[in-house]
Amino acid sequence: MNRNQYIRLAKKAADLQIKELKKIKKIFNKNFIQAVDLILNCKGKVIFAGIGKSGLIARKISATFSSVGIPSFFCDPAQALHGDMGQIEKKDILIIFSYSGNTSELTNMLKYANRFRIKIIGVASKSDSLLLKASDIKLLLPIVKESDLTGMVPTTSTSITLLLGDCLATTVMSKKRFSKEKFKIFHPGGNIGGKLLLAKDIMVTGDKLPIINYNKSLGSALQVINKKKLGIVVVLKNKFIEGLVTDGDLRREIKFLSKKTSLKKLMTKNPLTVNENMPASKALAIMNEKKITSLLIVSDTDVKKKSRTKLKGIIHIHLLLKYGLR
Repeated sequence: MNRNQYIRLAKKAADLQIKELKKIKKIFNKNFIQAVDLILNCKGKVIFAGIGKSGLIARKISATFSSVGIPSFFCDPAQALHGDMGQIEKKDILIIFSYSGNTSELTNMLKYANRFRIKIIGVASKSDSLLLKASDIKLLLPIVKESDLTGMVPTTSTSITLLLGDCLATTVMSKKRFSKEKFKIFHPGGNIGGKLLLAKDIMVTGDKLPIINYNKSLGSALQVINKKKLGIVVVLKNKFIEGLVTDGDLRREIKFLSKKTSLKKLMTKNPLTVNENMPASKALAIMNEKKITSLLIVSDTDVKKKSRTKLKGIIHIHLLLKYGLR
């Protein structure tokens, strides 16, 4: 097979899925509205279930709900037969995925939920299926063409199921007015969490700050730099930022100047400062652009006033890398 055919086959599969996924809009009806309302008013947990490929989709959607502050977990219907049913309480909601709706492993879970009057949101493509007949709210998936050559391998059908789950999650998030700040609380780690961090969230503060009075000498500044280990020292006058001296500045010039020389002769006046509410990702972009390793952080109020500023903290590039920012 010509390698160019690989690209053509991939594009053909993608085009087919894109076309078929547009059918998702058929499901945005009164039943979808009822499902969103049920989730929003849930007093317990939102529990997802499914078998096989549908189970993998259910796990992913459950993780999405948890990451936005909605208590959720995945329950494997096969394992539930051996004691896991005890995790499901009357105040919970069950959201069960099965494209056919007739997966036999779901039978006992459905019986359990119906017996204890646990609300079920069923997601399937057949209106007369076992799952939808047992569900309180029925979300009927459209029949779609699979994107493989045989038309039998679960491809488009899993994509449209995942899309429905994401649409449920994003609709609930919007109604709850879920913000970047809230997402940061539930997702502090990784690249996503790092992108949501603000400068004030990770800056060095207090006793860890390398600061010195502007009347001090180069020798004193070198001692501060060695002790605080940030590669810079911030020069203050009456608690206001007066200038900045880097480790490189000192080591280059100290050969030609006395250690007793005043910092005023060497410091960089009006050093670059950024707002404490600046996204950490933007701070990193500035460092890369300016080819520097540290940024001085000042208050939002000082920036708006455009007046002399007081140092609130320092961000070092190593801190940003530690939080997953690149």
